[in-house]
Amino acid sequence: MIAARHGIALFIMLACAARASAQQTFPANRAIDVNPDTHLVLTFTQAPQLGRFGQIRIYDASDNRLVDMLDLGIPHGPTERSSAPAPPYLAIPYPYDEGLRRSNVDTKPGTPSAGAAPVPGQYQLTIIGGFTDGFHFHPVIVHDNVATIYPHNNLLEYGKTYYVKIDPEVLTLPDRSFHGIAGDGGWRFSTKSQGPSADKDRLVVSADGSGDFNTVQGAVDFTPDHPARRVTIFIRNGDYEEIVYFRNKHDLTFLGEDRDKVRIHYANNETFNPHPANIGTNELPGTFPSRRAAFAADHSSGIALVNLTLQTTLAGQAEGLLINGGRNIASHVTVIGSGDALQVNDSAYFSDVKIVGRGDTILGRGPAYFRRCEIESEHTYMWIRNPSTNHGNVFVGCRFDTSGGGTTELAREPANKGQTYASAEAVLIDATLNGISPAGWGEVAGDASQIHFWEYNSRNADGTPLDTRGRNPISRQLDQQRDAAIIASYRDPAYVLGGWQPAMAPLILTQPTASAVSVGDAVTLQVRAAAVPDASYQWFKNGQPIAGAREASLTIKHASDSDAGAYGVRVDNASGSAASAVAQLIVR
Repeated sequence: MIAARHGIALFIMLACAARASAQQTFPANRAIDVNPDTHLVLTFTQAPQLGRFGQIRIYDASDNRLVDMLDLGIPHGPTERSSAPAPPYLAIPYPYDEGLRRSNVDTKPGTPSAGAAPVPGQYQLTIIGGFTDGFHFHPVIVHDNVATIYPHNNLLEYGKTYYVKIDPEVLTLPDRSFHGIAGDGGWRFSTKSQGPSADKDRLVVSADGSGDFNTVQGAVDFTPDHPARRVTIFIRNGDYEEIVYFRNKHDLTFLGEDRDKVRIHYANNETFNPHPANIGTNELPGTFPSRRAAFAADHSSGIALVNLTLQTTLAGQAEGLLINGGRNIASHVTVIGSGDALQVNDSAYFSDVKIVGRGDTILGRGPAYFRRCEIESEHTYMWIRNPSTNHGNVFVGCRFDTSGGGTTELAREPANKGQTYASAEAVLIDATLNGISPAGWGEVAGDASQIHFWEYNSRNADGTPLDTRGRNPISRQLDQQRDAAIIASYRDPAYVLGGWQPAMAPLILTQPTASAVSVGDAVTLQVRAAAVPDASYQWFKNGQPIAGAREASLTIKHASDSDAGAYGVRVDNASGSAASAVAQLIVR
């Protein structure tokens, strides 16, 4: 009897300790209608420490079948570069079921796959974007009091109930109160019976599970490669710590709710996810590109990225955005990376984009057109590799700021493994330059006779004309009269982008908000929109157009009773139209 009481007391103590240490599980225990792409999140009252061994297992509750397993004893990925040749592919048989094989193709979680990192040993691997080559990843990421578990992609299904087991060694709390999760009832949840309609043209991603998908990658994987009409993936405000990679997708719009509050990021770089050594590099047409980016669109066209932030958080060669494919647009986007923060390998148009990097911040083969963009870099801004068959990087009305505390150059062209880029092109028109060396342009290896390092009307940060007398002699200052035709051509995106005229119908990013003011007060109503080409505006009051109200903002300098009413704005360009929400103005 005494022993039984002690056993019951111990059980209660352990159960209470588990409940006390894990304040919240997401999805909640016994949750229903969970999206299959969900991460598994444990929130504690203390900061947990991630263990170096132990397993996390997910089971199908209908038959107790092991669906997924994460083993912390396997290293996440390489932390140092290796020059060793890639090991031959090991056809390791699956210990799991055919469904796992079907989902992860030729990658068994935790083992090498074809063309994986050219380093010895085994690393964590998962398939991203359906491509058969694995990416290294972190199975558990801890920030402060939150531990997020990342199941292998596309293993959970609709219409299923799962339970999770976690070994005690996976996480350790300062007070040693976490004892893992055992049994088939400690953490259990059921997925939605079915996914969105296959022909749905607007998908919602929300990290809290309230949308169609929890992850950006989940939404991308769902979309067809060639949709019948453009599909918009609307991303609600949230922190999305995931590698996003897709291949051969077309006509997708990624629209964030708020540029600064939709953050897609990952600790990725060339060392953690190096090039597959037996395939080649992304400089060759048709090859698999770098896996080192936080967000990569590979061989994809008609992609629009709008109103969000893309960031890789590791140093080294690490893109926030790598885009390989033609006729793609980024507007009102922030891209943060390290070396090679942005890589562009086919025609792309950037407007109102901020790019932050450490050096060679913009890399690629082009052509790329930048309008009203901000570029920050600690070191050289560009290493351009365009061939003679297309243009390189063209900047119109852009700003360059050096963040390293000294001065640096706009571009350099060193040799790369013996290869030089004799047709490299960077053209700046109406640029604002801050922290650029008097020479302006860096080293060039080989023949520089066809290099286009050109500027027109460069300005200092205070708007005064820039002194360009000390410029590198390989560069050229365009003359307003003599080079008028050249300047006009480079202002035209279609000239730079091989005949493609970028077009994107208006998307309203910030709606006008209701206001209540006193008589005589000033009030401004404003809307923010992304559109290519730039949009026109027409404001309405109580459904009637306001004469002369044709800007993104509407200011009433001295409000009167007659100004009270319902205000809205229509945003137009040649590609379409969008109507804002109606904002009520109250005058007291």
